[in-house]
Amino acid sequence: MGSLKALVKKAKKGDGEAFVSLVKQYEDVLYRTASRLLNNDEDAADAMQDAIISAYEKLHTLKNDEYFNTWICKILINKCNGLLNKNKNILEINEYLPPEKGNDEFQKIEFEDALNSLNEVYRLSLILYYIVGLNVKEISEFLKEPEGTIKSRLSRAKSILRNNYYKNEGVMNYEK
Repeated sequence: MGSLKALVKKAKKGDGEAFVSLVKQYEDVLYRTASRLLNNDEDAADAMQDAIISAYEKLHTLKNDEYFNTWICKILINKCNGLLNKNKNILEINEYLPPEKGNDEFQKIEFEDALNSLNEVYRLSLILYYIVGLNVKEISEFLKEPEGTIKSRLSRAKSILRNNYYKNEGVMNYEK
């Protein structure tokens, strides 16, 4: 993490190469996040570009340099939510389904509907945990909520999906 803090310090002092380095280190996670939250690659690319520009312009507002990745991810999610609200798109979650059900269009649509039916805080917790790959502690820091709250949201969201949509389907086998 030392190099991350050093790069952020350089970037804050106007070093454009340091900023590019920071973004490149985290580019895959940002892209995975945007492409899962939005309906298509074009929107994901737009959201990423907007987030990177905003991060560059607002870098001086970042208080804790070691949270750069969480900070830029939050900016990206806000940009994605802005596009979703503007376009009224729905999430497209292809990789949640097991391989043997991956080609079943009905299952995919049913799962997307189930995920989209969740309260925003539950849906965001699931996305950050299972798609973005953050752990409970990182989500807690990211959302500025206690870890216990995040754990209960994840548990509650899985329970809602299991009870309302996937009682005997075996689709919700996420033990991480």
